Amino acid sequence: MSNKIVLPNYAFLVLAALLLAACSSKPQRKTEIPSVIAPDEMRPGGSGGYLSGDGPGADVPANLDEIPDAVPKNEPLHRYANRPYLALGKTYKPLTSIGAFKQRGIASWYGKKFHGQRTSVGEVYDMYAMTAAHPTLPIPSYARVTNLSNQKSVVVRVNDRGPFLHERVVDLSYTAAHKLGILGSGSAEVEVESLTAGGLEQSQISENSASAASTESAELSPLPASSAGNVYLQLGAFKSQQGAESFMARMRSELLDFGKQLRLSMKDGLVRVHVGPYANQSEARGSAESMESKLGFKPMLNLP
Repeated sequence: MSNKIVLPNYAFLVLAALLLAACSSKPQRKTEIPSVIAPDEMRPGGSGGYLSGDGPGADVPANLDEIPDAVPKNEPLHRYANRPYLALGKTYKPLTSIGAFKQRGIASWYGKKFHGQRTSVGEVYDMYAMTAAHPTLPIPSYARVTNLSNQKSVVVRVNDRGPFLHERVVDLSYTAAHKLGILGSGSAEVEVESLTAGGLEQSQISENSASAASTESAELSPLPASSAGNVYLQLGAFKSQQGAESFMARMRSELLDFGKQLRLSMKDGLVRVHVGPYANQSEARGSAESMESKLGFKPMLNLP
């Protein structure tokens, strides 16, 4: 008689279930399936374009429309979050430079399922902040996202990785999705454009800023080489004079207390907005630090 123990079929099922449970762990944002799915893949009877367990939080702030867009700043890139990585069997190679990036595709959003969890840069995800996840944009960095169906546009801070399924190009925070008008559908076709802080592109100017632009065309003139008593700070660089003038009009109202002149100059094919002059580089650097808290970015010292 054999001493071999024969387990009934259901016992194997129980053991398999226990093994799967032991191997499971809390989901991580960097490698998990995006929290939003296309409208034609929603749960039957579901509310909105999100998976079961995700969606709006219990206490949604009443002032979502008043939450300001992210303001591009110069930030050091994360040491580890910009290395090539593998997600769902696909290798991604993040970009290592900011700006000069534009793409179109489908945006989704993620909410309470990931609220309070760590993002790819180690920060806590806040679904009510103006942030986003992107597979390859440098992090942290900034991007303008435009809903192509209604032309609504927001600026977000990219601090997370994803999405990785359904050909999505960006996962937005709850607030960013609200401001773009895609909460109900769960997704929308968008344009994503990388933004820089020191050399602002024309696309960074919001409609409100552009409406304040002067109707008179400013005169372009070469900027003298920096010397004693003739030092300038650069506020932005633009592909068109119209964009530079719009931005200069906005800066003029923001910097009234600084008592300096703003001027345009052409260099390397870009129209640059400068403020000055300053007596020396030390004075200019001190002024740049004072402007940073007011403008949200630090002007660059113009060097010959």
